[in-house]
Amino acid sequence: MTFSIVATDGEAWGVAVASKFLGVGAAVPAAAVNVGAIATQSWANLAYRPDGLAMLRDGKSAQETLDALTAADEMREERQAGIVDAQGRAATYTGSGCHAWAGGVTGDRYAIQGNILVGSEVVDAMARAWRNTDPSQPLARRLLAALTAGDDAGGDKRGRQSAALLVVTEAGGYGGGSDVFADLRVDDHKQPVTELARLLDLHDIYFGKPDPATALPLDGDLADEVRTRLAELGHTDDSLDRALADWAGIENYEERLLPGAIDPIVLEQLRAKTPQP
Repeated sequence: MTFSIVATDGEAWGVAVASKFLGVGAAVPAAAVNVGAIATQSWANLAYRPDGLAMLRDGKSAQETLDALTAADEMREERQAGIVDAQGRAATYTGSGCHAWAGGVTGDRYAIQGNILVGSEVVDAMARAWRNTDPSQPLARRLLAALTAGDDAGGDKRGRQSAALLVVTEAGGYGGGSDVFADLRVDDHKQPVTELARLLDLHDIYFGKPDPATALPLDGDLADEVRTRLAELGHTDDSLDRALADWAGIENYEERLLPGAIDPIVLEQLRAKTPQP
């Protein structure tokens, strides 16, 4: 009932998944920095997530962890799971009782698996898409590319309902206060993978880090424009930095602030909020 990819680029670990199942993101994915990522599906045994991460922390490889989880599970033949560990070693498992088509593939730093699919072409398409992604791209984008390829190839043969993306990287969360870089879920939607892509675009706008090399100095005509637009929105202060921070905090762009400069993405959003004649 589900297709997923678990993968790492050596700095981040993550899972992307889609299914004809309500809220698949609440059941399938788990990940921890410098530990690994896990997907549990097909009569999913949710204990695989904490138990598997604990085994990985203790030094077991992806394959050793998957072997231990399934060996202890009386319903192993109905289960499906994929694991990638801290070193990028990958393993996938499909029990003989999973609904057809069911199977998986592994490669360097990734495992892909699915059940109740239109056919093996779904996991094959996902693997090709993963291998064709630029390794310098963020892991979230690479995972989404693979998931999209699986969806385009037919995905779950029963249809579409939900999708999710979980990526962890050290201090990757909001304000650096957690390792959860992205935890995006589409629980019930006619085109969940497409909607997940839209959410990831929004995530990049709100939580992406500004690039000082592309930041625009707040001086001259640009400073005057920004001050005028902020004033139109009710944000005035002798300090342009403070006025901008006041507006950005309300609009949730605070992760993109830079002293004495403005991120082009923030400027684009400010201009969209204050169209000029």
